[in-house]
Amino acid sequence: MPDFLYRYLIVILACVALLLGLQVPNFVDQYQKRVDAHLREVTINLQPFQAIADKYFAGDMEKLIALHRSSGEKPFQEEGAAIEQMVQRKLRFEAEIAALNVNLAFRVWHVLMQPDQALFDETLAQYSYAVPLGQDVLTFAAGFVLIILLLVESLLALVRFGLRHLAARSEKSAMPGK
Repeated sequence: MPDFLYRYLIVILACVALLLGLQVPNFVDQYQKRVDAHLREVTINLQPFQAIADKYFAGDMEKLIALHRSSGEKPFQEEGAAIEQMVQRKLRFEAEIAALNVNLAFRVWHVLMQPDQALFDETLAQYSYAVPLGQDVLTFAAGFVLIILLLVESLLALVRFGLRHLAARSEKSAMPGK
C-alpha cells in the first residue's frame, strides 16, 4: 500500500474515532438525563402516598403498602401493589443515579457494562447526535482516538512482523542445500 494512501486511511480512521469518542459521552449524558427525568416523575407520583405515610406511619411507606395489601377489598390490595411498584421503581432510579455520580470514565463504563437495560434501550431509541465540547468530553474523545490508533498500528505492526517472518522462512527453505 502506498504511504500516502496509508496516511489518508489513518487520518480518516482518526476522524471516525474522534466522532465516536464525542458521541459516547453524549450518549452517557442523555442516559443520565433520562434516569433523572424518570426519577423525578416517579417521585412526583409518589408524593401523595408519601404524605399519607408521613401523616399516619411516620413516613414508612412499607406500612402504608402493608395496610393496603392486608385490606379485605381487592381494589385496595391492588393499589398496594401499585404503590409498591412505584416505590421499587424509585429505588431503582436512585441506585442508577448514585452509580452515575462519578467521573466520566466510570460513568461510561457503567452505562456500557451495567446499565438499566430498559433505560439504555429508551436512550438508544431516542438518541440525538450532538457534538458536546466540554473539557472532559474532548479529553475522552482524544484518548479514544489515541487508543484506536495505537490498536490499529499495533495490529499492523504484528501483521508486518508476521509477513517478514514468513518471508524469511521461505527464503531459508528455498536456499539450495537446505
